[in-house]
Amino acid sequence: MKAMLRKMGNSQGIIIPKALITQFGFDGEVEMTVTPEGIMLAKPKEQVRAGWAAASQALAEAGDDGLVCPEFGNEGDEALTW
Repeated sequence: MKAMLRKMGNSQGIIIPKALITQFGFDGEVEMTVTPEGIMLAKPKEQVRAGWAAASQALAEAGDDGLVCPEFGNEGDEALTW
């Protein structure tokens, strides 16, 4: 499949046909990788820590966010106010 480069502001771009967008499930963003053969587009990978903030909030609300090993403290912990 060929596509024409089009002027877009100070840059150039291509229009990706809707059928390809649907086929590959692109939605909002794509990940672009430069290869020796050209440019590869892919769905963005899920972030490594995606959902961690919500999960830690849920733990805190459930009161289950205590220290895993409370018997192993740090020097000077007694002076800290939590």
